Amino acid sequence: MPSHRRTMQAPRAVSIKEQATPQITWNFQPNFPKVLNPRKQINVCKLTVVSLALDYHYMQLPREVIVGKGTLRRIPEVTKRLGLKGKALVLSDAICYNIAGKTVSDFLAKSGLSVDFLLVKTMTAKDVSDIENQIEKLNPQVLFGVGGGTIIDAAKVSSKSQNIPFISVPTTVSHDGIASPLASIKGSDKPYSVLAQAPMAIIADTEVISRAPWRFVISGCGDVIAKLTAVKDWKLAHLEQNEYYGEYAASLALMSAKLVIANAKLIVSHKDEGLRVLLEALISCGVAMSIAGSSRPCSGSEHLFSHALDMVNSHHAMHGEQCGVGSILTAYLYGANWQRIRKTLKSIGAPTTAKELGVGDVDVVKALELAGRIRPERYTILQKLNLDLEACEKTARATGIID
Repeated sequence: MPSHRRTMQAPRAVSIKEQATPQITWNFQPNFPKVLNPRKQINVCKLTVVSLALDYHYMQLPREVIVGKGTLRRIPEVTKRLGLKGKALVLSDAICYNIAGKTVSDFLAKSGLSVDFLLVKTMTAKDVSDIENQIEKLNPQVLFGVGGGTIIDAAKVSSKSQNIPFISVPTTVSHDGIASPLASIKGSDKPYSVLAQAPMAIIADTEVISRAPWRFVISGCGDVIAKLTAVKDWKLAHLEQNEYYGEYAASLALMSAKLVIANAKLIVSHKDEGLRVLLEALISCGVAMSIAGSSRPCSGSEHLFSHALDMVNSHHAMHGEQCGVGSILTAYLYGANWQRIRKTLKSIGAPTTAKELGVGDVDVVKALELAGRIRPERYTILQKLNLDLEACEKTARATGIID
């Protein structure tokens, strides 16, 4: 039924007049294996926020976003509207290919495109290089990323380096990478992201996504709610470090978080309408990052806590679950309403304690203390306060995250 689908169209790039503002550049040197082809323009060691020193601000946005039941059936009309011809490559993993990748391939074939598929498992530097080599051999005109965050990130990076568009087809709603131009790379001693490209289109089928375990929905909610503290950190960096701050991108991220909080009961009901609220919030967060030219509106001290927890005691909880707990901690440090964040997370069944995350109390304390040091170029409340272990323990106890 048409009522179950929502189609949104936006220009691929827009220009907005801005007053002169200094260019902001973040430089960092991760411990990254040198396996990438130097000819390929993957911006691994340098992230540059879009310069506002000129009289325009470049934004790369999806041209079409389709969310709802049975939207995979809309692939032929989408490819026609976008003028896609020739060969398509479907990037997925074994599980997601069976869930949705095969269906995507079939609809692409019906659209008149020749179709190849490539299965991947992880998102390390070597994996990226291997994918790019395969793209060079197969020479597709468009790439479809069908899967979760790892697959979609792989599609972003590899399509960018090969100068072809990609279309995002998520099978889960565990985090906000569905629509963002940034991708996470693993294989280093520290987590970091690279600036890739935003998808040309997003096709999110709630019939497919609803089959994933409920925990993915919980993680997605945690990731969106965490924008409440991410925006606070961005504003703090602007006030104290003269970092660029975009009111529109910040407002979009905050609105997404507030909508998920306001619709928590609807989301918990497992109804399609609640899933669409979360999906649209995640997509809006990705668009906020595209507008900002960085992950700033969506990733702050709470994400640093999540990354630090992975370094201290990894593979226990999902990224969004950890970000939710991190947001409780950092909202407390800001003197904000951390109780509302905790209450909402509890209402959807998300972890709110170290025990529920599957880690020890000492792990949470160590992670909070470490979080402020893993990305020194990202100024947050953690750098401002420079907490020692005693202060971190006090914070974790005050918020009930540890006993």
